[in-house]
Amino acid sequence: MTHSSSVEPNPAALGRVQAPPFVRLPDPCRLFEARRERLEFLAQTSELAPYLRFIAGIAAAQSSIQEGLPEPEFPPDDALARAREFGMPPLDRNRIEMDDVLSETLTRLFDAFAPLEKPSAAQTALERVRAATPEQMRVIIQGVLAEAIPADAIAEHAYVAAGLQVHFARLAAGLERSWLAKISDGACPCCGGPPVSSVVVAWMEAEGTRYCSCSLCGTQWNVVRVKCVLCSSGKGIGYQEIEGGAGTIKAECCDNCRCYVKIFYQQKDPALDPVADDIASLGLDLLLRDGDYRRGSFNPFLLGV
Repeated sequence: MTHSSSVEPNPAALGRVQAPPFVRLPDPCRLFEARRERLEFLAQTSELAPYLRFIAGIAAAQSSIQEGLPEPEFPPDDALARAREFGMPPLDRNRIEMDDVLSETLTRLFDAFAPLEKPSAAQTALERVRAATPEQMRVIIQGVLAEAIPADAIAEHAYVAAGLQVHFARLAAGLERSWLAKISDGACPCCGGPPVSSVVVAWMEAEGTRYCSCSLCGTQWNVVRVKCVLCSSGKGIGYQEIEGGAGTIKAECCDNCRCYVKIFYQQKDPALDPVADDIASLGLDLLLRDGDYRRGSFNPFLLGV
């Protein structure tokens, strides 16, 4: 059973922050290592423990393969200037190509996945993706970036998505915050990706402020609270959570677009991770699945939910 309320608790926290930073860029190595730590912690008490440990292994691989990777190629200065002028993300998802850096990233990652304990179906999917032709890989990459995942190839796309997360996190980390401008509430200012979730942070410079977290590059950007991060509506916003929970994880539901995105309260639990806790709170998605709202965020490790 879920509990719903039309007013988010403690919105007055907004008043304590005059000018929170618009964006926080990812630290690629720390991003995936922190995710691994959180997943392993959550697995200790979760009914999803085998899956959480498997994704923790993926996160560990995402962190470990980065040492010695060649630097990715950044957009030229004129492209960065055009992106800012026209309100577009500087990392164009539609122009991503299988260059040498991305190819090596994927190869290293697939090699690192090989020893992970996994179901036989996941092992078969890994073998297929490792044997993919350049054209097949191009199609998978395009599917991940367009969030158009065929139901019969979910695992293959999830493996490639893990590689794209590493690649785009490294690209985003090399950008200057001054190059970035707001695109929309629901689009990452670095790569245009959708949010995996949003987080009310406890950072000293932005306490009580809400940030969306990009499902691809891990960038976090500021979006005001009690507002749908997908359609920007401020009306008909409600919050649902699992009854008896700690109040740290809720589904922010919008009556305008009929979607929900999870919101995490790091003020109450600083260890909450936008990706790890989204996976671990699958029970909330299952409770909402047959209701009035559909999941509006993207997590490559929760494909099919």
